[in-house]
Amino acid sequence: MTPASPHARRPAMAFIFITLVVDILGLGIVVPVLPMLIKQLAGGEAASAGHFVGLISASYAITQFLCAPLLGALSDRFGRRPVILAALCGLGVDYVIQGMAPSLAWLFVGRVIAGAMGASYTAANAYIADVSTVETRARNFGLVGVAFGLGFIFGPALGGILGGIHLRLPFFVAAGLALLNCLYGLFVLPESLPREERSSFSLRRNHPLASMRRLRAYPLVAGLAMAFVLASLAHRGLESVWVLYTQARYGWDEKTNGLVLALVGLMATIVQGGLIRPIIAQVGERTAVIAGLGVAAVTFLGYGLASRGWMILPLIALGSLGGISGPAIQAIIAGEIPPSEQGKVQGALTSLVSLTNIAAPLIFTAGLFAYFASQSAPAPLPGAPFLVGAVLFALSLVVVVRLFRRIPEVHAAHATPAPPQSTE
Repeated sequence: MTPASPHARRPAMAFIFITLVVDILGLGIVVPVLPMLIKQLAGGEAASAGHFVGLISASYAITQFLCAPLLGALSDRFGRRPVILAALCGLGVDYVIQGMAPSLAWLFVGRVIAGAMGASYTAANAYIADVSTVETRARNFGLVGVAFGLGFIFGPALGGILGGIHLRLPFFVAAGLALLNCLYGLFVLPESLPREERSSFSLRRNHPLASMRRLRAYPLVAGLAMAFVLASLAHRGLESVWVLYTQARYGWDEKTNGLVLALVGLMATIVQGGLIRPIIAQVGERTAVIAGLGVAAVTFLGYGLASRGWMILPLIALGSLGGISGPAIQAIIAGEIPPSEQGKVQGALTSLVSLTNIAAPLIFTAGLFAYFASQSAPAPLPGAPFLVGAVLFALSLVVVVRLFRRIPEVHAAHATPAPPQSTE
């Protein structure tokens, strides 16, 4: 791998971090007001609004699933910089479209475009892989978690304040943040992928299914991707059912949930921003993956069994340590993939995670929670979604332990991966 020059790494990582924070902040800003805008455009009827909220939310994830491999492959062909900057510009214009949407159809188009532009995480992750060294890659991927934490701490709060002034104002503020970030990037963001390491582009070979088949050329990456998807499905399930669960079991109101979720973001920021590098330097990436998945499994078991609301708080602190597994997995994957394939592989991972965004609400909320909180359940068990999440983390742990035994670290570090098979 040929990373960007050392003097360029610091401003490059700073920009990528700011980009991710702004993206998540923009997403968080519109979260509190999007359902209300949909309800307004639907004529004020709650029933029809709920129907459209589901469709419009799903459209974002589906578009991201379809576009992530495409943007990743484009970044392998033309470089990371133009893809990231074009996506930021497109996202800024799109927020304006959403803010001015005169109908549900226009809002739907806006969310579809947002899903496509949001797939730029693929190019951002590839950029991180390009500019990272073996010593810094886990820490740098940990910054992604920090960005998510900060974005979801401040985004919804800011969106609520702005929405109180005018329902559409959060969209225009999000647009301004994205466009200012794009302008900033024009001056400070260097390209991370040299021309000689770029690959060709073919639309036929970069749709989601083809990108996932590409993972088979890298056995270690394919196994880690499976573990990553299982863990992501559990996390997305937590996000989709958390508020309903805590309201039903502990009687938490909106304020309590807001404060607790802010604590989740704060703990994620502390662990992924400050503790990942020393932990991984001490135990290594593989041990960090195993330990993180084990901690996450225990934490989800605790969430599902906790009989009192106060028990959730120490579990959040424990669960934040489980967050070391994600950056460690990303770091191992980045070390296995040549620069010319980083975008494609990151695109495949983003597509897989997007699928969990679609499946999780159906499985954990509409399925498990709705059933076990109803009268038809053999016994009331509102924590069932978290118990299933614990099982998913346990399965993910089994996958990586068997994978690491099958592919020893020395072999993985020095093996030359087979070239990707053509899928034409």
